[in-house]
Amino acid sequence: MIPRTRRRRRRTPPPIRTRLLYFILKLAFCACLLFAAAVTMYTLYASEQVQERFAGRKWSIPSRVYADTTLLYPGRPASIALLEGTLKNLAYRSVQRMPDAPGEYRVRGAAIEISLRPLTVPGRNRPGLTVRIQLAGDQIDSIRDCLSDEPLSMLELEPEEVMLFFGPRREQRELISLAGMPPHLLHAVLAAEDRRFYEHAGIDPVGILRAALINLRHGSVRAGGSTITQQLAKCYFLTPERSFLRKFKELCIAFSMELRYSKDEILEIYLNEIYLGQKGSVSISGIAEASKFYFGKRAEDLTVAEAATIAGLIRAPNRYSPYADAQRSRDRRNAVIAAMQENGWLSAEDAAAACEAPVMTAGFTLQPRIAAYFMDYVAGQLHELYSADDLAALGLSIHTTLDAQVQRAAEQALERGLKRLEARFPDFKTRDPDKKLQGAIVVMQPRTGAILAMVGGRDYGESQFNRITQAYRQPGSAFKPIVYLSALDSMTPATMLANEPITYNLHGKLWSPKNYDDKAPGALLLRDALALSVNRAAVAAAMQTGLERVIDCARSLGITSELEPYPSMALGSFEIAPLELARAYCSFAADGLLPYPRALSMVTDEKGRILEQRHLEIKRATTPAKAFLISSLLQSVVSDGTARGLRSMGVAFPTAGKTGTTDDNRDAWYVGYTPDIVALVWVGFDDGRSSRSTGAAAALPIWADLMQAIPQHISGAWLAQPPGIVRLTICKRSGLAADSGACPETREEYFLAENAPDRTCTTCRGSGAVNRVQNVIKGLYERIR
Repeated sequence: MIPRTRRRRRRTPPPIRTRLLYFILKLAFCACLLFAAAVTMYTLYASEQVQERFAGRKWSIPSRVYADTTLLYPGRPASIALLEGTLKNLAYRSVQRMPDAPGEYRVRGAAIEISLRPLTVPGRNRPGLTVRIQLAGDQIDSIRDCLSDEPLSMLELEPEEVMLFFGPRREQRELISLAGMPPHLLHAVLAAEDRRFYEHAGIDPVGILRAALINLRHGSVRAGGSTITQQLAKCYFLTPERSFLRKFKELCIAFSMELRYSKDEILEIYLNEIYLGQKGSVSISGIAEASKFYFGKRAEDLTVAEAATIAGLIRAPNRYSPYADAQRSRDRRNAVIAAMQENGWLSAEDAAAACEAPVMTAGFTLQPRIAAYFMDYVAGQLHELYSADDLAALGLSIHTTLDAQVQRAAEQALERGLKRLEARFPDFKTRDPDKKLQGAIVVMQPRTGAILAMVGGRDYGESQFNRITQAYRQPGSAFKPIVYLSALDSMTPATMLANEPITYNLHGKLWSPKNYDDKAPGALLLRDALALSVNRAAVAAAMQTGLERVIDCARSLGITSELEPYPSMALGSFEIAPLELARAYCSFAADGLLPYPRALSMVTDEKGRILEQRHLEIKRATTPAKAFLISSLLQSVVSDGTARGLRSMGVAFPTAGKTGTTDDNRDAWYVGYTPDIVALVWVGFDDGRSSRSTGAAAALPIWADLMQAIPQHISGAWLAQPPGIVRLTICKRSGLAADSGACPETREEYFLAENAPDRTCTTCRGSGAVNRVQNVIKGLYERIR
């Protein structure tokens, strides 16, 4: 039996339209799977990137260089103009009312009232307080706390910031914690940028919809839908390009941040990161830096109106900057205040008051860079300790010895002095930087070696060559005090030195020293020889002492430049660095102690921990008695010698110093000092051309100008007479102890105890009667006249 075959029914294929739909659905499903996988993978990748970035250093913070703090105390020389200048340099604001906000001051007659900011420097912390400084004459009479009326024995002002080590992005930033910000500042930022920040998970559909409706209603982009988390993701991890891919990455990173970190952590990072304007070529980043830049105060001290102004900047900092357009900034601020009130973060009364407040900025002008040569000197020391990348990123605080007021005074005194010379010699004026008349100044504290000011040239923008540390010039007669110091074991200020023409033969070469003029007698006392800067007498003293001994003395004073035992060395014929010479003079003012030049005081990290600290380095260069004797001799230079012009320049306080002029007037010097300060001035041309001026004509007026500008460093005191010094009346003709009845010309003189003259003058005894008759006749003649 043949089985019956089953007949298959043919299925009708689905329509093409249905098959296409199935294919599209499958494709969409696969695309969704792929997109979800891509989102997951990139979110995981972004999460690792976020974790790595946030776990390490979040920002590259420039290291800041600070000048020294300013000490004020009763009895310190000062003036209202000087104190006001200091406060302005520290960004304090003058007000007409009683200052009640940190960073404000008011001048009232001979008093100045200051609302001080807190002081935080390593080892010293002072809370903010309001003080009244009363002046009497040219000094501080009293300092009192305005709240308690208690007298203060001393007051320390915060240091001035003088430089930052920027990275390639040139961002200026100061960090602040969320806990340190006032609530109204946080509310202003949230009202301006993300009202539902604490409610969404990094992406806010409600905010996106609200922004879309606002933009549609106005027909232009008036609002954005990005949350604070998205903004942080964009500025912290991504480029500002507008593309779907960048938006996709932004959403993934925002979601990752929300998963890993709390809302407060995200907000704190955002507030320290956000770009808020431009200060010249430098970007202002973060709320704390913006508070200082726009209002001259800390973020903690911002008012509601000021906080709303800064919050309003976030959308477009350069458009809404109060420095760019005060009215536009005010309108934007008031919109933020209205949003704060709408969200219940501000009462109607407070909102109205904030909207009425004027836009009062701290005032911004691009300050010229000060102390550029000093900063290069400090940077050279820092680069031995830290790399350039570390200095630009680690947020170090670098404390220096610089006195910003002294530095500005030195820069201005040098510029005025060089312009005076150019007015006297018009052919000196030139636009060629390499041929301009130049000058240099360094100011030091003699007992500590602290460099208070350093001006290495007249224009750092034209020449970065530091003539204080890098130039080697002949010191001329400014070297003579070293010669006479080396001679004090065998000579005294009353030693008679020859001033006769003499020729020296050295290795077959003949050399004859010449005086600047021939007014000095053929023999004169050592004191007069130094005061009048007599060249032949200086060479005679060096030759009697021994040239090797002069070199040894110079080495003991810190001069390391090459010196050879030639007679001309006594006249400063060998080149040395000006900083070496200034340091040597420090020992005269510091009782024979030689300090090491010190510019860097301390380096701390961003948490205030001390990383580096430079301590005083001093050694004994000579005895206190010899140092006192040299200072006494150099006082005669000021009272009766080549620097006597200081009196007519207004310098009436006790001081000592020495002028210096080299052959053909190529170099003009003056190094002067008090017990408190040493200042060296050099004037000349880099190419060695003649300046046509002596040290007394070119350098001395600059020194006098500088001293009059820094009265706070002039105490008016002089060096105390140390043990080992005796004072006797001597005969000016013989240099021996005076015979009171016979010697017609006498003066008081200092001696080392072991070298004091033990003989009385006999030269004048035979002419005693004649001298008395001459004196009587002279007196009668004066009466007749």
